[in-house]
Amino acid sequence: MGIASLDLYSQAIVLFAALALFTSFIMLAQARMMPLIFTFAWQGLLLAVVTVLVALVSNHPHLYISAALTFALKVVVIPWLLYRLSVRLGMQYDAEAIAHPTLLLLGGVALVIFSYHVAQSIVHLSGLATRNTIAVSIAIELLGMLLMCARKSAVAQVIGFMSMESGIFFAAVVSTYGMPLIVELGVAFDILVASILFGVFFFHLRDSFGSLDVGQFNRLSEANQSMPLREAAGEPSAGDPA
Repeated sequence: MGIASLDLYSQAIVLFAALALFTSFIMLAQARMMPLIFTFAWQGLLLAVVTVLVALVSNHPHLYISAALTFALKVVVIPWLLYRLSVRLGMQYDAEAIAHPTLLLLGGVALVIFSYHVAQSIVHLSGLATRNTIAVSIAIELLGMLLMCARKSAVAQVIGFMSMESGIFFAAVVSTYGMPLIVELGVAFDILVASILFGVFFFHLRDSFGSLDVGQFNRLSEANQSMPLREAAGEPSAGDPA
């Protein structure tokens, strides 16, 4: 179905869904921590707006509560917690070096094309007014997973995880007009608890290793595995006197 043949509300849903997808690409290319957190908050705001529009189109009042939960958690609470954590950890001005950013964005484009290919059969069979945005919800989830895999900072990986959850929530809204309210309340509570636990986890990592760079943890693990081999071969370790 062409966009021109849709009603005004459905066109607005497609527009705000496209903007939410665009914020996923911004997060994928954003190296600084503060803009990354703010972009995640903008994505949450756009998803809340889409949820309100879907509630108007489908006449499902419980979606207004879902939109309010999305706004409260992903626009206010979680970005505020991440902001406070970044300030207390001294990471608010940090910029992570992204390896091959052009290839990363091209990989994101490939995931979007794949999402439209996967959702093609669903769109043809669905009779929902929001069927045109099912592919966008899948793409947001896959781009969040790509953000988790591509970044080395633990905070950026948590934001990628939250973006994946946003894609799952968006898919539920546009494909089935939302989950049962009790399920959404449970998921919202789980997300809030997870964000608090992630904060505690960050402080433990910083105190134990002095960094939140996951790449350094991998190098430390490789060094610990190689030490017994060196001792077995009779080679002196780095801390031994010559």
